[in-house]
Amino acid sequence: MSTPDTTRIQIAVLDDYQNVALSSADWSPVTARADVTTFSDHLSDDDELVARLAPFDVVFVMRERTPLPRTVLQRLPRLRMIASTGPGNASIDMAAAEEFGIDVSGTGGSVASTVELTWALILAASRHLVAESRSIADGGWQTTVGLELDRRVLGVLGLGRIGTRVARIGAAFGMDVVAWSQNLTAEAAAEAGVRHLPRAEFFATADVLTVHLKLSERSRGLIGAAELAAMKPTALLVNTSRGPIVDEAALVDALQSGAIAGAGLDVFDTEPLPVGHPLRTMVNVTATPHIGYVADRAYGIFFRDGVAAISEWLDGRGAG
Repeated sequence: MSTPDTTRIQIAVLDDYQNVALSSADWSPVTARADVTTFSDHLSDDDELVARLAPFDVVFVMRERTPLPRTVLQRLPRLRMIASTGPGNASIDMAAAEEFGIDVSGTGGSVASTVELTWALILAASRHLVAESRSIADGGWQTTVGLELDRRVLGVLGLGRIGTRVARIGAAFGMDVVAWSQNLTAEAAAEAGVRHLPRAEFFATADVLTVHLKLSERSRGLIGAAELAAMKPTALLVNTSRGPIVDEAALVDALQSGAIAGAGLDVFDTEPLPVGHPLRTMVNVTATPHIGYVADRAYGIFFRDGVAAISEWLDGRGAG
């Protein structure tokens, strides 16, 4: 990579895994006044990240792929703006950014892609689609017996924008939809067309339990060994929200011991998921690489709004 021209504004786009950042929006309002460098690889080491970002005035981050804590921000004296996709990014230390005079912007988004992936994982896990597809590729035929969802219980953990839409689809499949979260009331659940259950009954009742909570100190580790042990041995756990809401070690134990039948996972404690991690190869796990929001419309919104935010920041500082 060539050395950036320090006489122009330098913009880094991080974790552009699919190399689509520059083709997903019209960057001309920015590239006319600044240099844009994209990176398709991910750096987990803070020292390597600081070294990479040292020459840049603006960093464009995709959701929470690369955290920007105080320990990183305080070592980037040239950084003046962070453009983040999505309306909020819990992995950016906002207090530190304000203290260091770094502007932070967000974007709009779309929940439809995550709702759709949630159902892709539910269906794939319940009908063993990955195993059957591999069997076909290997010259085999039928190898499993699927779980019919009609009249089974769908447990929705969190009835926000995503959870409510997931619940509605569950009802269309003929499922008995129940819900619980720390602040959910029976009245709010009824308004969403589902039944509210007490916590213990919720975990014990669900045939498919799907997670739709924001990660917070209250939700971190909310599904632990006790909750997994309370679930049916035939139950499936699906998580398209955030990995640390589920105690990952307890989940691996539950899957290995048969305490639950399987899982559909799009999120993990550490991302990218380390090579050799058991969740990569367990036969009762259908795993995807945090692609709930990785879809054409969502990306279009992310990059369009991100470019607009950077352009507005350039206008404000008189760059040109």
